[in-house]
Amino acid sequence: VQLQASGGGSVQAGGSMRLSCVASGGTISMYGMGWFRQAPGNKREFVAGITRSGSLTLYADSVKGRFTISRDNVKSAVYLQMNSLKSEDTAVYYCAAHQGGGVEVFAAMYTSWGQGTLVTVSS
Repeated sequence: VQLQASGGGSVQAGGSMRLSCVASGGTISMYGMGWFRQAPGNKREFVAGITRSGSLTLYADSVKGRFTISRDNVKSAVYLQMNSLKSEDTAVYYCAAHQGGGVEVFAAMYTSWGQGTLVTVSS
């Protein structure tokens, strides 16, 4: 499955942004999905994950209570709603799919990646 992320841009600290990730060449309904991010000079880090059914989610401590991951299997899309953005949230955000049905925090377990979308938060 091919993934394409969109929705990034520039926002002031405290603002909100919604990222979308749409699949083509297949459906995401059989995949667990996740969002990762990579800031300049840093390793790619887990942000949020959601199970195949959407019944369970998991968040990195740094975004818990501010970000919400959701999915629409009919539209073959996954979303990341980001509220109360901070300058430290500035990064390229990637959506990814893994073949297990649960939540996966390790990037190496994901088999399909979107191209990334840049989020810049200015203070």
